[in-house]
Amino acid sequence: ARLLGLPFPGGPALERLAAEGDPHAFDFPIAAGVAGLDFSFAGLKTALLYKVRDLGPEETQRRAADLAASYEHAIVTALMTRVERALAEAAEPRLAIGGGVAANRLLRERAAALGVPVHIPPPELCTDNAAMIGSAARWVDPQPFPGYLELDAYATA
Repeated sequence: ARLLGLPFPGGPALERLAAEGDPHAFDFPIAAGVAGLDFSFAGLKTALLYKVRDLGPEETQRRAADLAASYEHAIVTALMTRVERALAEAAEPRLAIGGGVAANRLLRERAAALGVPVHIPPPELCTDNAAMIGSAARWVDPQPFPGYLELDAYATA
């Protein structure tokens, strides 16, 4: 959002701009060839940075809606590729989405079309989880260094 000169918070602003653009105008990477469920948006962010640099300020401004739509499309496709893989491995396929990204219209549409039970809070409840995680941390005993570096989290049914 910052690269396109959009206001904070970037997600809703990017989504509004993307609604006016062509999601196939630019081909951004989704790392579909990477096996498993892990992913990173680092390559995608770099691809947008290079595209904006190559287009220049005037062309970037003129094509901002197409850039936003193509970028949003790549993000949702990358996420849904991993979700579909995970659901294929699940004994009882079902999906819950939370956090700020869950407010995205395109993500909600793609999730609803999966053919499995999907649980997504109303958009007004889909906010950044950082404050919630920080609040929950006050109820947990602190872990001393370096022991906390060996901790890991796993989702369970």
